[in-house]
Amino acid sequence: MAPYESDDSTTAPGTDDRRPGRRRAARYAVPVAVVGVAAVTIGLVPALADSGDPDLPAISAQQLIEKIAASDVQQISGTVKVSTDLGLPDLGGLTGGLASGATGSGDGSAADPTAKLAELATGTHTLRVAADGPDRQKLSILENAAEYSVVHNGDDVWGYDSKSNEVYHATTGTASGKAEETEPPATPEQLTKDALKAVDGTTSVTVDGTAHVAGRDTYKLLIKPKDADTTVGAISVAVDARTGLPLKFTLTPATGGAAVVDAGFTKVSFAKPAASTFDFTPPKGAKVTEGADAEHGTRSGKAEKHGKQGTDAAKGVEGRAGRDSLDGVNVIGDGWDSIAAFDTGQGGSGGSGGDLGALGGLAGSLGDKVKGSFGSGTVLSTRLINALVTDDGKVYVGAVTKDALVKAADAAK
Repeated sequence: MAPYESDDSTTAPGTDDRRPGRRRAARYAVPVAVVGVAAVTIGLVPALADSGDPDLPAISAQQLIEKIAASDVQQISGTVKVSTDLGLPDLGGLTGGLASGATGSGDGSAADPTAKLAELATGTHTLRVAADGPDRQKLSILENAAEYSVVHNGDDVWGYDSKSNEVYHATTGTASGKAEETEPPATPEQLTKDALKAVDGTTSVTVDGTAHVAGRDTYKLLIKPKDADTTVGAISVAVDARTGLPLKFTLTPATGGAAVVDAGFTKVSFAKPAASTFDFTPPKGAKVTEGADAEHGTRSGKAEKHGKQGTDAAKGVEGRAGRDSLDGVNVIGDGWDSIAAFDTGQGGSGGSGGDLGALGGLAGSLGDKVKGSFGSGTVLSTRLINALVTDDGKVYVGAVTKDALVKAADAAK
């Protein structure tokens, strides 16, 4: 049971499953696990607090967690500012390239959400978001003189990159058109619930005052792991006092300094978005890539020729070839010190990572060589996510220290 440092100490609703699910871990191919996990951590979280603290009724940590669990916001729109500082070097376009390589879509569309959303792993980005229930969501990344959008409307998922004038299309592959497999990396609500799933007996959870976020009154929930092996220092969540929806998420590392993730709504509305918000028609002359085409590294022609609608969005959006090859993911430990371990089957004698391609090269040039009873390998480190790539092709990744990864590899040996 997880102790909450408030006036009660019961377990939070929805936190019984403390292990990151095998299915969730298996969504990410190797390079995405190292670099793009930050995109999953970033999610569509909320933002910068206004000055002045609202005077709200007292609430315990348990009551605030219950309020989050009971939140059922179906309609929302707004502007989100996301800043991420993983301590990575300037990789230029490499992040998106790694994601494309991981999913087998290196020859696919520039509008493929798998690669595009991985770019959120570094820097500061401004997003526009809208949702109208489980069947309609839209996310747009605003760039200099360009915009990228991913739209889910019923059975269809569209990605559009205005800079290249390319379109990506996939279908959910379900009769009901639900979006379980086509959500952006994480919504504010889902991100907070995922963080609460890691809460265990080594976690302090308290209410840390109140704040204004995007013109809304919020309570601040503070989550502080006490496990020495985790790289997570603290998580602060601003929870809308009326709806229970998380409106701010800030994650600071155990090493201190600036936040790894500081993201949130600068504007928010709970009114129903216009139905036209989720309409999408490929612009005339745009190149359209269907999910099945991208899976095989081919492109369809102009927008007038949509071709055969391809695979379901789980394959199209979340990492087609890579996902299927990671069914053997094992989760070592639980809570904050969880480590995802898997064998790429691509080990070799040609140096760190064997034939791991882009990941092997990145690890070899930027990582630290380590040795243990498992053999030898390279640790690629960020301020939050660390990954050990062994010379025989095994990967250990998590929000844990380098020493914890080596211990896990030794124990697995």
